[in-house]
Amino acid sequence: MSPRSFLLDDTAVAYVAAHTEPFDPVLAGLTERTAALGSVSGMQIGPDQAAFLTMLTRFAGVTRAIEVGTFTGTSSLCIARGLADGGRLLCCDVSDEWTALARAAWSEAGVADRIDLRIAPAIETLRALPDDPVVDLAFVDADKPSYVAYYDELVPRLRPGGWIIADNTLWSGKVLDPSVADDDTQALRAYNDRAASDDRVTTVLLAVADGLTVSQKR
Repeated sequence: MSPRSFLLDDTAVAYVAAHTEPFDPVLAGLTERTAALGSVSGMQIGPDQAAFLTMLTRFAGVTRAIEVGTFTGTSSLCIARGLADGGRLLCCDVSDEWTALARAAWSEAGVADRIDLRIAPAIETLRALPDDPVVDLAFVDADKPSYVAYYDELVPRLRPGGWIIADNTLWSGKVLDPSVADDDTQALRAYNDRAASDDRVTTVLLAVADGLTVSQKR
């Protein structure tokens, strides 16, 4: 297993994995197929994030969820598994190739009927949603320069008590280094600042994997 956190060495990562709900055969198979894609496979979330997403989805009684950035479908599968009866997940992505792996895994796991995949720029999909605050949970794991734009579309649509979770918000520690000024790093700093200063939500940045910024609507 490759390290998923710059904060932990290989031994600590293995310990975390050994004390976290393991991937079942569907997720394990999806991980193998994703690894075959090469270096982009690093975009797949690890077992700790996967278990957390399912746990939070169940805990929050989520019936309406949105995912921005689906890749090969690990996070969406985990969210879909945690949905309350009759729950639905809207997935936003631009790749037919990568989401084909997701579709196959969803079918294998028996959750395909809970998921609506939109192949289009996510910002267009979000802006076309109703304005009513009906979203229970949103997970953002896509192009970093658009994170704040996604946040600005999603937060008004969250119900009171709803959640928005952004992945990679520690960015291998780059957000801490003022000498790093590439577009992705600056965008993630801007996202963290936006969420932490927004009085519509309460926010905690969790040092899980590469960072998860978790905000709950007041």
